[in-house]
Amino acid sequence: MKKSPLIINILAILFTACVFSQTDDKLKATPSKFLPFYDSAAFAPKWLIPNSDEVKSFHKISDFKFMNQEGKSITQEDVKDKIYVASFFFTRCPGICPKMRSQLSKVQDKFRNNEDISIISHSIQPSNDTVEVLKNYAQKHNVISGKWHLVTGAREDIYSIAREDYFANEDLGKFVSNQDFLHTENIVLVDYNRNIRGIYNGLNNVSVNHLLGDIEVLIAEMKSNK
Repeated sequence: MKKSPLIINILAILFTACVFSQTDDKLKATPSKFLPFYDSAAFAPKWLIPNSDEVKSFHKISDFKFMNQEGKSITQEDVKDKIYVASFFFTRCPGICPKMRSQLSKVQDKFRNNEDISIISHSIQPSNDTVEVLKNYAQKHNVISGKWHLVTGAREDIYSIAREDYFANEDLGKFVSNQDFLHTENIVLVDYNRNIRGIYNGLNNVSVNHLLGDIEVLIAEMKSNK
């Protein structure tokens, strides 16, 4: 029997209502603003539902082990269920590092009292940036111990995580002069599951202001998913 247009319209409305109801059930515990996920050097945003099965198998920052300015071993366990901001630098850097350090200080200052927010800055010149050198650098530039980790370690480990996990340029670490290395101005926002949720230009005030706002979004998302 041929269905009337009225019946077809009613069925279509009911189907749409069902779909939206299911979507609401999935998203009802998440904040009104969403951040994308990233899984490649193209940094093409992927719009996924936080903590979904798809996210559980999505790109994550690998396990790691570095040494910070206090001589403490820093691993993925130190950022478990936390949000952190990652960057790359070296203490002798005469180029972009001072500007990026200033921008990261904004993150440190705004979230100083929030134990769920950390910063990890990886040295790309570990042969020079020993624990002692990083300690002196931290003291000189008001880097708060426990909040902002300046880390060093095996060169191959740092460069591997930079390129394969944070998607830094393959030219990272090459000399551009006798004193300066190529490195990325990107600042990476990593969520409580070690998924990349934002990429920001550390030399751009507007971009870093977006970072500060997006950290707030992740804080709300993290609380809603606990």
